[in-house]
Formats: sequence, structure tokens, C-alpha cells
Amino acid sequence: MTQGQKTLDVFNPFDHSLIGTVPLRDWAEIDGYLEDAHNLYRNRQNWLPAYERIEILKKTAKIMEGRFEELAFQIANEGGKPLKDARVEVTRAIDGVGICIKELSHMGGQEIPMDLTAAGAGHLAFTMREPIGPVVAISAFNHPLNLIVHQVAPAVAVGCPVLVKPAGDTPLSCKAFVDILYEAGLPEEWCRFAACDIATAERMITDPRTAFFSFIGSGKVGWMLRSKLAPGTRCALEHGGVAPVIVDDSADLTMMIPSLLKGAFYHSGQVCVSVQRIFAPRHQAQDIAQALADGASQLVVGNAILEETDCGPLIRPAEVDRVSEWVDEAVFGGAELLTGGKKLSEATYAPTVLLNPAENARVTRAEIFGPVACVYGYDSMDEAIEKANGLPFAFQASVFTQNLDRAMKAIRELDATAVMVNDHTAFRVDWMPFAGRRQSGYNTGGIGYTMHDMTQDKMAVIKL
Repeated sequence: MTQGQKTLDVFNPFDHSLIGTVPLRDWAEIDGYLEDAHNLYRNRQNWLPAYERIEILKKTAKIMEGRFEELAFQIANEGGKPLKDARVEVTRAIDGVGICIKELSHMGGQEIPMDLTAAGAGHLAFTMREPIGPVVAISAFNHPLNLIVHQVAPAVAVGCPVLVKPAGDTPLSCKAFVDILYEAGLPEEWCRFAACDIATAERMITDPRTAFFSFIGSGKVGWMLRSKLAPGTRCALEHGGVAPVIVDDSADLTMMIPSLLKGAFYHSGQVCVSVQRIFAPRHQAQDIAQALADGASQLVVGNAILEETDCGPLIRPAEVDRVSEWVDEAVFGGAELLTGGKKLSEATYAPTVLLNPAENARVTRAEIFGPVACVYGYDSMDEAIEKANGLPFAFQASVFTQNLDRAMKAIRELDATAVMVNDHTAFRVDWMPFAGRRQSGYNTGGIGYTMHDMTQDKMAVIKL
């Protein structure tokens, strides 16, 4: 990434060729955007009625459908996600806009019974949902279109003005979506593309005019920003995990291995719920790890814009160096390297499988966010669950088993917001709740849940 005085250059992460430029906003512009958003919200005569918002979102989805391949190529080109997976992301993003429309029909209030005591008798009360106010959304690079949809489209749907700052590595998809909203009829003051430097972004986030802060990114940054929010600002934080998988000795390995390969190496592991720690019965661990290694060694690594690519580049060369350092440390500490374990270029790292890294290795203790899966042998399921729960991160987890009792034990005892049975940890559909516990996040994502967070209850009490 290079930054000019008023522009941000965007590069393909595989070959570092320049692919685009977007404008950078300074504080004077951001301040104006916030003031516009604040005034829009404070003057209720300016609010867009639901039917207009619905029509705008319908047109938005239609425009996206017409630019499907263009949007997919852009995701692959700027973010390094293989084209085959980028197409899936565009499909999800279009569906996400549609989910916003459907969820609006569920955003009503309810009657509150008042005559439960004599004091309330003779009154009628009901609630309604209102937009919370200006939203500031800060997004991540790994799903550069769909994450923007998850943060921006709910705000548009419920009638909140929104300012969105994309990741500096992947702003093109964000700008494309904002421009599509304008083309679909959304007045510009309701959604602002707010690419800016770090200092300006922090000032925007912590401004008292910001009513809701939506953040997807590292825990270190997210928790720091939350600590600086103005009084009254609500927030949702989505960070990373170190996703655990427990394999029971009854698991269907023929079905499981392809699922784990996808969960571990999709987008080269640059997913917050990517499969990272796999706990297998000790007598099976070597064979399971080898089967994973055999599959991982067949994955095609290359430029994400090519049809044949399975694993694209990491987002920056520094991330390749970091992953390499963590893997080398694990091997030096006693882990068995079954495949990978090497840089293929400045931009790419070979899909890697490690067997039994040490408990204090960084690949065991922290989110690697790279193409590395670790397999650990265990002697009892209680031991596996204890180790799976032993980190300060908790997001999604999974268990592979044909035994219902063991599946239910894992569901009950794994510290996770979602436990997948016979599927990988990175499974997600866009209407389900999606959230991290403890250091992995705050509040709940998923389009309907985000729309609820971006609104607030108001109650009317009428004396009859």
C-alpha cells in the first residue's frame, strides 16, 4: 500500500501491480460527513420511509447481479481471494442485500400489557423500533465486498446514515458498493465512502456524533477503539479466533478430510474462524494429519485472478514472513512438519500441516491467519475439550462424530458461540448469528442481528 497526499493506491497482493486508486478523506471532509449524518438523523423530516429504502436495496441487488463477474474479479484482484471463492462472496453479498429487505418486515415492536397492576390499568402501551443514529463502520480486507454489505446495508435498511472506512488494502470493492447504492437512488449524504488515515479514522470513531461503531478486524485494535468511544456510543466488534475442531474416533474420515481442507485453507487461512487446531484421538492423529497433508499438497497456489488457483497470496509480504516465522518456531520446538513449511514467493506460503506443536508455540496459542493447520493427539474427549477451551479466544468450533452423545457433549461443553457438527468451523450463512466471545468479539453479527443493534426501542404509553 502506498499513500499519496489525497489518494490511496491499491495493488494486487500476488504481483504487487497497481490496480486502482481511491480518494483519501481528510478530517475536514470527515467532519462534514459526520455533521451531515448528525443533521439527517436529528431532523426526522429527512428520514427515508421504509418503502423507499426497500426500493433502493432492490435496485442495488439488481445492479450487483448485472456486474457479477466484475465484482468477483475485483475481490480476487485486490484481496487475493481465489476467483472461484470470490464468486461465492458476490453471491452472498447479493443475497445479503435481499436479507436486509426481508428482515425489515420483522423490525416491528410489540404491545406491552399494562393492567398487570392497578397502577397500569387504563393505559395502552406499545413499542416500535427507531434507527439509532449515525453509524461508523470499519471493515477488514478478507471479504472486501460481503463484509461491507454486512455493515452498510443494514444501516441503509433501518435508516441510519453511515460512514464506511474499508481496509487500506481492499477499498475498491467497498467503493464499488457505495457507488452502486448511489446509482440505485440512495442520496449520497446517507452513505459516505470514508477512506482515511488511521488518525482521522480514530477521530471519526470516537466523535460524539457517532451513535454506533461497527468494527471487523484485530482484537488489539478493536478493544483499544472501544475504550475510547464517546459516552453513549454503542458498538459491535468482530475479531478473530483460534478455531478448534474435535475429531471423535467414530468420525467419517472420508467426509471429514475434504471439509477440514476447505475450512483450513480457504482464502489461505485468512478467515477469522478458519480451522487451526484439530484435536484427534492419539492413535488416529498421525493418519489424519497425513491425510490432510496429502490433500493440502495438491492445492494450487498462485494469483487469485486465475481460475485454477485454490490458495491465493497473503495480503502483504510481511504476513508471509510472520507465518514463516511462526511455523519455523513450531518445528524447532518439536512439531512434525508433514507438508509445506516454506515461502513459495514474497507473496505466497505453502499450505502447511503440523503434527503436535508445543502448547506454548504461537501456532497453538494465537490466530495464525495463514495457510496452516495443526493436529494434536488426545487421550480423552475431556482432555480435548479442555485444550480447545484453554485460550482467551472463543468463536466457532466443530466436532466430527457419528455418536450423538459425544456430539451433544461437545455442543454443551465447548466454549463457542456456534458448534458445528460434522462440518468445519468456517461454515456460515449470512442470516445466522455470528459472534466472538471473550477476546474474540463483542455483540452479535449476522444481518438481522446487526439491524437490531442499529435500532432502538421507543415505547408509547397512552392513557385511555
